[in-house]
Amino acid sequence: MTKKEIDTNTEEIQSGWFDRFIRWVLFASDIKVRVPNTNLVDTNDVLKLYGGSLKKYPWSIFLILSAAIVSSVVLVAIPLYYKEFFDTLSLPGAADSFVGPLRDVVLFILGLNLIVFLCRRFISFGMQYLASSMVGDLRTRAFSYLIDHSQRFFTGMFTGTLVQRVNRFANSYDRLADRVIYDIVPIVIQVVGVIWILLDEHPAMAAIILVWATLFMLLNYVFARWKLKYDIASVAQDSKTSGVLADIITNQPTVDAHGSHRQEKTRYGNEVRIQARMTRFRWNLSESMETVQALLIVLVEFAVFYYGINLWAKGEFSIGMFVLIQTYIFRLTAQLWSFSRIIRDIYESFADAKEMAEIILLPHEITEPPVADSFRQVSGSITFDSVSFGYQDEATVSNFSTKIKVGERVALVGPSGAGKSTIMKLLFRFYDPTSGGILIDGVSLRKLPIADLRLALSLVPQDPLLFHRSLMENIRYGKPGATDEEVIAAARLAHCEEFIERLSAKYETLVGERGIKLSGGERQRVALARAFLRNAPIIVLDEATSSLDSESERHIQEALLVLMKGRTTLVIAHRLSTIRSMDRIIVMDKGQIIEDGSHDELLEKKGMYAHLWSLQQGGFIPSEAAENGG
Repeated sequence: MTKKEIDTNTEEIQSGWFDRFIRWVLFASDIKVRVPNTNLVDTNDVLKLYGGSLKKYPWSIFLILSAAIVSSVVLVAIPLYYKEFFDTLSLPGAADSFVGPLRDVVLFILGLNLIVFLCRRFISFGMQYLASSMVGDLRTRAFSYLIDHSQRFFTGMFTGTLVQRVNRFANSYDRLADRVIYDIVPIVIQVVGVIWILLDEHPAMAAIILVWATLFMLLNYVFARWKLKYDIASVAQDSKTSGVLADIITNQPTVDAHGSHRQEKTRYGNEVRIQARMTRFRWNLSESMETVQALLIVLVEFAVFYYGINLWAKGEFSIGMFVLIQTYIFRLTAQLWSFSRIIRDIYESFADAKEMAEIILLPHEITEPPVADSFRQVSGSITFDSVSFGYQDEATVSNFSTKIKVGERVALVGPSGAGKSTIMKLLFRFYDPTSGGILIDGVSLRKLPIADLRLALSLVPQDPLLFHRSLMENIRYGKPGATDEEVIAAARLAHCEEFIERLSAKYETLVGERGIKLSGGERQRVALARAFLRNAPIIVLDEATSSLDSESERHIQEALLVLMKGRTTLVIAHRLSTIRSMDRIIVMDKGQIIEDGSHDELLEKKGMYAHLWSLQQGGFIPSEAAENGG
């Protein structure tokens, strides 16, 4: 598998004897963890993505790193003056003779601490500026790439999971940057500095500190690497839990309608319990590692003092040297104590970032042409040339060929699953045909800029989705930049004012997520208003009046006749009574054209259209008869 596709498969974590033993000790033997395959992207991929944004701030990075290095070097140097201070105190002689030198040392230590203070303040303010800029830039980049993915991509993803991936991608940089500046840089400089100073002061002590620090960091690194699979699995479970929650909340009306609150509570509760157990196991692992760390600190303290006492007895070790080494141990302990957490955070941050990096590195299915043609003025002729397409392996549309003239009104009818809506999606280039081609005014859709193509089209879907914004904004979505007067005029044509005038906030009314505060018919009128406002040369109506009452449908049918006049129109319909006046009716079955002609011509053929027409007419006659008592 390559980076050209996201691998959503999972593989069970391989449990060796050590894994099984640790799980048994920590009462987690029954945890079944499956971790997503993460071979599609690696750390270098994530770093390259972050580097693309970091290169915008070279001076900020240089100054912050310089301040971090200076403060760390000064912190290594300060204990040398503590050593000098205590060695001076231990010298024989009158105390008055040492007051001046001691004060000089104290003042010098104060100056060094002020340098550290100023550097740290600079780092804090600099990091806040850089982090806020970077997080905003990364979120924008992630969203900009994400939103350009095809509909096939979005149909296979939870909305909540995608939202989390965008946020994690940006927040992971913030965590990584903090760890590098506040932890990694100081640790490297202080360990190297301490060893270098002690080699000059006392090589044996340098060896003890070197062995201790190396063992401390190596154990933490190996532990963090081993634990990474559990961290990645936990992140994946967190995404799954959030996705399930978002899915349930999005479908809350369905939950209400089916009275399935208990089963959804159980479903979500099961995911939460799995996540809680995995989190507890990871915390216990970290606590176990901290136990080992505490033991190493006890041992190095013992080794230094035990060996130091023997040297002191021989006159080879001063009081100041005890203070110097003890200060270094305290400071290194403070830095190294959190080393496992640092490594863990770094790996967790990369694991979080990789989820979004997979999406960013996944090539878009629908791409802009390398050399694009452009529309000067769209006439509106459409040609389908042997178009075939399938969402999965089985073809949904097969060898579909027809030509729609400029201004012609064409309806697509047929049983459910015949491929009618797929033709519409291919026309909008939500998907590309697997073979064949579609042309507008003789130009292949693949050669047109996507924005130009969709500006020439106007869609009224069967189930319109609205943004959680005002009615004014939702209607204006059909033509960004339209004036309020233009929006209101379009709303009148779509009979939106009939319900808008009843609202207290009128056009400023917020419609709720996905337009849930409006009825189905009201949402469809808003979608129609968008189409009126867009005024595109090609109109696509996908059961555009299916959610309207009879009175509203009559008015809107009249408005649609005005809208369709002089424009190429493609209508997808199940109610055949709404498309009798179309210039042509194309009957589809199993993705192919089986009949093509006007309403009267198709009735004369006595084929599928005539059969469908008789079924629909037959469905109306008994009810009318019943009303008349017949």
